[in-house]
Amino acid sequence: MLLGSGSAIAKNGRLRGGVCRGKNVEGQLSMKTNVKLADVAEQGDDSFKLEEFLPYQLSVTANRVSRMFAKRYAEDFGLSIPEWRVLVVVGRFGTVSPSMVSEWAAMDKVKVSRAAATLVARGLLKQTQDPSDGRARLLRLTRKGVTMYQGAVPLALEIEAELSKGLSRAEWTALQKSLLRLTQHVEGLGGAGEVDIEE
Repeated sequence: MLLGSGSAIAKNGRLRGGVCRGKNVEGQLSMKTNVKLADVAEQGDDSFKLEEFLPYQLSVTANRVSRMFAKRYAEDFGLSIPEWRVLVVVGRFGTVSPSMVSEWAAMDKVKVSRAAATLVARGLLKQTQDPSDGRARLLRLTRKGVTMYQGAVPLALEIEAELSKGLSRAEWTALQKSLLRLTQHVEGLGGAGEVDIEE
């Protein structure tokens, strides 16, 4: 409904008070809108550029780095990214629950469970019952897993060093600090919890 001079459109299409005839106003507005949309479709609208949108930039960069990690770890150790994350978290803490791995690695619990099952099948992890909770499980590295862990960590640091060469030392430090602050800010906006990225 169109409003004008505090009056409503009358049934005959005229504004009360004789301001204007409004019978075809809505149709005219619709035609103008369609014309504008057609212009955008034909000529484009560069007011929003996806490649300059920070969330998109972060996602693209993270996925590219993840694929680079995945390729190197698949070639050198036969590990997927989820398996590598589980391995290094367990290696760091010694004996941990799958839920703790999920929290520290920012992974979905189902993905942690699948990765852990694969590592157990390969003899890299041992899964035992939690003595304080009969329904829970604990993970720890086997001797074979320790050997794998000791090789996987240096490779991670090597890849990180390769990435850091793209920035100055000051830029790299600033990036780490900025990412930490941004992560904390996102958590404050309700973005905390499990994170699922393309692997």
